Amino acid sequence: FCLVDRVQAPRTAHAHCDVPCGLYDPQTALLAAKTCVAMVTKMQALTPAPDLPFHNTVTRMITTKEEHAEKCKHELLILWTDYFKPPHVETFPDLHNFFWNAAKLCSKVKQEVNLEAANQLVATCEKVVEMFAQTQPK
Repeated sequence: FCLVDRVQAPRTAHAHCDVPCGLYDPQTALLAAKTCVAMVTKMQALTPAPDLPFHNTVTRMITTKEEHAEKCKHELLILWTDYFKPPHVETFPDLHNFFWNAAKLCSKVKQEVNLEAANQLVATCEKVVEMFAQTQPK
């Protein structure tokens, strides 16, 4: 410790780097959503068994599905809050409701083993990819 630190102990600073780098890619969210579909499909194809290897496999699949649903949500929220701007709302009047519902869908995919919801998430992310492409400079 230096003398100043002894007089007044340093405090922890909390910050978030929010540099507008302009580097965004909705493909990350789409890949995460597709991973959720793959995990749900694999889980539904399993034959239940009382043994430890079965439970280990299911646990790993559930963990992967939940991690990727959370990653998808994170990526969608970044696009919604950092990339899309007021002029984009003019192009997509339902933008805020769309992304709010997309985030809710990510939560549903995390909570359930629901292939329909996982497929809806993929379709939603594909729509985000289209929206993103429409906003790119020509």
